[in-house]
Amino acid sequence: MASPNPQAAVSFLTNLARAAVSLGLSATILNSSLYTVDGGQRAVLFDRFRGVLPTTVSEGTHFLIPWLQKPFIFDIRTRPHTFSSVSGTKDLQMVNLTLRVLSRPDVGKLPEIYQRLGLEYDEKVLPSIGNEVLKAVVAQFNADQLLTDRPRVSQLVRESLVRRAKDFNILLDDVAITHLSYGAEFSKAVEQKQVAQQEAERSKFVVMKAEQERRAAIIRAEGESESAKLISDATAAAGTGLIELRRIEASKENAATMSRNSSVVYLPNGNQMLLGLNPNR
Repeated sequence: MASPNPQAAVSFLTNLARAAVSLGLSATILNSSLYTVDGGQRAVLFDRFRGVLPTTVSEGTHFLIPWLQKPFIFDIRTRPHTFSSVSGTKDLQMVNLTLRVLSRPDVGKLPEIYQRLGLEYDEKVLPSIGNEVLKAVVAQFNADQLLTDRPRVSQLVRESLVRRAKDFNILLDDVAITHLSYGAEFSKAVEQKQVAQQEAERSKFVVMKAEQERRAAIIRAEGESESAKLISDATAAAGTGLIELRRIEASKENAATMSRNSSVVYLPNGNQMLLGLNPNR
């Protein structure tokens, strides 16, 4: 039996190692030449010689030149942002407003957005322009109008903020004022005003009641005066017979009432108070 050739084994292992290294190097180059853009995302390529390429890369797996090109991934889905602002009204009252916006980038302008603002474009732009718009709109209204005319205030904020965000290639799907509160001094003034209005309404009611009572007293006095005049005229025309008739009718009415009352006891006239007794005993 022939013995194995050591040189052949060494040559085989050397070739195997070279193949493994070549395969690993090829896999590394291939992996660095591919990048994936997930759903709801877009990519912008930066080229070391040409700078940011003007085209936007859509979803899927794509090739690039290793070291020479680098992808930057943007999330293009609508995202919520909330920020607050303390603003002064037209009548110099301070109000605290909270604004919520739903924003997304303009996909066709992603290379420009990356050049001007970078990946965190929304965090850099929205708070600043949101505070600017809120202060500008709130300054056009008095403090009480922010409540009574709130739809108009929200419309102005929405239109102004959408217009300002468009300058930075940001699209706003929704803008809403979620919270509105006043300073302690204004809240106290509103409470005092409500109390004063309630007191005014109460005073108005008291005055109206007194006026109605005065009119009722005048009408009642006029009625009594007219009744007395009629009685006086009747007495002058027919004598005192009418008065005697009224007296008899009143006496009859009193006698009938007392006769139906079991608690009334009738006593004989004179000094003889004991009934049924024999005076000869």
